[in-house]
Order: sequence, then C-alpha cells, then structure tokens
Amino acid sequence: MSTVRHDEGANGHETVGETPPTQEVPREVRRVAIAVIVGLVAPILDTTIVTIALDALSRDLHATVSTVQWVSTGYLLALAVAVPLAGWAATRFGSRAAWTGGLVLFLAGSVMCAASWNIDSLIAFRVIQGFGAGLIMPLMTSILVAASGGVALGRLVAMVSLPTALGPILGPVVGGIILNWLDWRWLFLVNVPLCIAALILARRIPADRSSAAPLDILGLLLLAPGLAALLLGLSNAHNGIGQMDVIVPVAAGVVLTAAFTWHALRRNGVALVNVGELRRRSVSVSSLGLCFFGIASFGAMFLMPLYFQQIRGDTVLQAALVLIPQGVGALATRSLAGRFTDTIGARWVAVTGFAVVAAATLPFALAGDHTNTVWLMVVLLVRGFGLGTLLSPLMSAGFIGLPGSARHDVSMLNRTFQQVGGSFGTALLAVVLTAGMGAGTGFHDAFWWAAGLAAVGAAASLLLPDGRAAV
Repeated sequence: MSTVRHDEGANGHETVGETPPTQEVPREVRRVAIAVIVGLVAPILDTTIVTIALDALSRDLHATVSTVQWVSTGYLLALAVAVPLAGWAATRFGSRAAWTGGLVLFLAGSVMCAASWNIDSLIAFRVIQGFGAGLIMPLMTSILVAASGGVALGRLVAMVSLPTALGPILGPVVGGIILNWLDWRWLFLVNVPLCIAALILARRIPADRSSAAPLDILGLLLLAPGLAALLLGLSNAHNGIGQMDVIVPVAAGVVLTAAFTWHALRRNGVALVNVGELRRRSVSVSSLGLCFFGIASFGAMFLMPLYFQQIRGDTVLQAALVLIPQGVGALATRSLAGRFTDTIGARWVAVTGFAVVAAATLPFALAGDHTNTVWLMVVLLVRGFGLGTLLSPLMSAGFIGLPGSARHDVSMLNRTFQQVGGSFGTALLAVVLTAGMGAGTGFHDAFWWAAGLAAVGAAASLLLPDGRAAV
C-alpha cells in the first residue's frame, strides 16, 4: 500500500516506507495540518485573485493593461525565485522558523500592497508578497512528512492540499465578489486576518533541528534568475512565441537552469536543490505529474473567465459565480482521494483524476455562446471532481522510499515543476487562443489543447508507483 512511514534503513538513514492503510492521522499531526492549511490559504489565493481585477487596477492607477499585468507577473516571478531558497532556509533555521519568516514577509507585503499609491509601488510590493509566498509553499509537504513520520500521508496531503487545489479556482471567484462591493485594496487586506491566524497557529509546527548549512551562492545565482527568466518568457508568449521578449528570456532561462543542473550534479547533493533526486522514478514522475496538474489548473483557469466574459457576455461577478461548482467539486473529492491513495496507491487515483479533467474539458471545446449555462456548471462540477483527486497521489508518491534528509529537496522540485507547468500551460493556451481568434476558433482550439494536455497527464501518471513497492 502507498501509505508511508519513516524507518531506519540498513544504512542507518531515515527513509519513508510502507504502513498499513488502517492507521489514522494522529491528533497532534492533524493540529499541524490545520496550521499548514491556514498558512497556505492567502498565498495560494493571491496567485489568481488579482487576475480578475486587472481592468479595475488599470483604471484606478491610470496604467496600461500591459503594465498592470506585472502585478500578477511580478508576484509569480518572485515566488519562483524564492522557492529554491526555502529548502536551504528550512535546513539552516528550521522549518518552523522558515515558515514563520515567509508568513511575516507575505503579511508585510499584503499591507504595503493595500497602501500602494501608484502602479510601480504596487508591483514592487507584490514582489515582496511573492517572495514570502515562495518560502511558504514548498515547505508544506516536508513539514507534514517530518511531523507524521509518513503515517497516512495520502490523507494528510489531501487535507493540506485543499488551498492548493481550490486557490487557482476560487481566486477569481473571491476577487470578483470583493470587487463587486469593495475596491481593489481589499484584495490584499483580506490577507491580514488570515496571516495573523496562521502566525498564531504556527506554534503547532514542530521545531526541528537547524544546521549550519552553507548557502550555495553559485547555485542561487544560476537557478533563481534561470527560473525567473523562463517564467517571464512564458508569460509574454500571448503576443506570439516568435517575439524577442519570449525567445530571449526563455533561452536565457533554459541555459541558466541547465547550467545549474550541471553544477548541482557535480556537487553530489550539496547544491541549493539536489536535482539528483530526480533519478528516483517516484520523484521524477511525481514532479512531471505536478507539472501537468499546473497546466490543468492554472492554464484552464486562464481560459474560463475569458470565455464567460468575452464569448457569453457575462459580467465579472457572473463569470466568478459560474465557476463556483468547479471549486465545490474539488472540495468534495479531496478526502476520498487521500483515502484511496493510502489504500490502492497513487497510480490509478491520478490516472482517473486526469481522465475526468480531460473529459470534462471537452464540452468547452464544443460549446458556443448559447450553450446552456446550467449544463456548463454541471461540467465544471465534474471537472472539479477530477482536479480534487490529483494533488494527494501526485505529491505523496514522490515521498515513497525517500530518505528523510531529502524531503526538502523533493518539496522544492515538486513546487518548481508545478509552477513551471502553470506558466507553460497559461502561455501555450494563450498562444493557441490568440492564433485562432482571426478564424473565430480561438476558444475551441484552446480548450481542445487543454483537454489533450490533461490526457497526456493521465498517460504520464501510469508511470507512478502502484503503492506496493518503495522506490
């Protein structure tokens, strides 16, 4: 079975092995999971909550839409830069201290965003927000593995992945509701009580040992700008993949990340992120699956609000409300996904989830401006069922048979692949959408691509461990 625990292997190193699926999540571990959930809500919600407010920000701050787009882009780039540092910070200062530091930084950035006086200050403060979020998000799984010893990891991941699964879906919904009654500053002020509650609950996270881990400065100088350049190029792809503002940063990002990979492999596991962990099949396939999850969640969520507003003529609030069933579906299946992951293994849970997402995306490829709204809401509910099943098997599979010392590295790799997948999916679907606009087939083509990519994710998930053997 795929439920895992920490064992002492023959070499004396702590590893993650198998446990009977009947074990329940201990009460103290549930308390840690609740603290992690509360801490994740605001940073993940903020990845998409601003996307629906771009028009309001452009109008109120007297800036062009292309400039306002940097409110989202700057956040995501800063998040990507901070992700590789999270593992080092957790090793150097301890997971609880790194988690708390990220929350404080995110809270400060949120308050400053609400106080912004022009578009430049808002973008700068969003970068601070994003850096704090980048320290928080990758530590989620490693904190759980350390606190639980791997017991019922599938169910634990299902619990704490709730914000990760619902954030991209509900971000535009929450943003639309806030903007309907309040101004854009409340998009950031809503984070304040959430962050304060998360800081209070952070005391539940075990204070693990810190060590004098040296910072891999060369690795940081290669990987951080490499990821930022890659994501920047992908975010510009909506103007066409042949543009210099796409080619140059993507090429630079590929070169820098390749150089980091070479550097990390030469350092035999003491680099900023130990990419050698990708040699484990469970880790590499888990990371690949999370890349496709990023495409399925962030990529498609780029399309859907636009479809309802541009093709069907819905207002921002109407479009936000129509998307609610997808979040309800994701919420409904997450617990079952965790339990099935613990009992039958990650492989078939993930394959089923991706297959449902692919099937429930196809109706949008065939829909028009007069397609029944209730029917589309039912389709979104089913699509949410699929999305809700994915994170638990994909994230927990990467920790089967893993040495305890490697949990930070695998958490960083998982988060990076998910982030790149989201950016790649958004960029690709934006290019397909733009290319088909002249012929009037943009949305149809883009949704066909989205369904096809989810199907590829299902095929890739066949390579996941079946839960009967450690990797």
